[in-house]
Amino acid sequence: MNPILTLETTAYTLEQLISLAEPQIALAGRSNVGKSSLINALAGRKKLAKVSATPGKTRSVNYYKVTPYNFYLVDLPGYGYARASHSEREKWAHLLERYLVECSSLKALALLLDSRLEPQMLDKNLASFARTNGLNIVPVLTKADKCTQRERANRQNEWQELLGTRPVVTSSSNRFGIDNLWRILVETAVPQRVASGAAENAEAENEQEIRQKSENND
Repeated sequence: MNPILTLETTAYTLEQLISLAEPQIALAGRSNVGKSSLINALAGRKKLAKVSATPGKTRSVNYYKVTPYNFYLVDLPGYGYARASHSEREKWAHLLERYLVECSSLKALALLLDSRLEPQMLDKNLASFARTNGLNIVPVLTKADKCTQRERANRQNEWQELLGTRPVVTSSSNRFGIDNLWRILVETAVPQRVASGAAENAEAENEQEIRQKSENND
């Protein structure tokens, strides 16, 4: 069973962005990369995140609470869409750069990348900025259903060479890779809780095995 995703709050200022103490993973990508669709696929709901007919229109930061793991997926505005004014793009770029640098509870940047496209300069620039500032990157290829397996493998190889991490391949329309992405997000946000849960499961399995052996001996 996947975690539960709930829209909890919306932020517009740096103070709002960095005020939460719980672990956060930021979701970022080009305006038409399919970020809202991916959020809906993660949630298992069609309308949790509104899919805008005008890419790049959203200029707020949405916080989605992940239950029961108690961390947030932070939906950042899409970048690279020309309909927004230059001054507006500059304002948001500055705000989000400060968030990525100054938010102490930010555990990683999930960088969403279109499976159909070769590595784009805007994506590479954001990845470089994140790495320069010591931020962990989780690369995620979207729209995997719209290209061949060979094309997806080529994208994975290209981004792995650039980032040193092999991207997760996903498709929102058929849910390909969604369970695997959830596993990676949870392990990244709350590794201590995952490790604790694994230890508890191992201990429970060990106790069960001992009981079974004891019953067999009786």
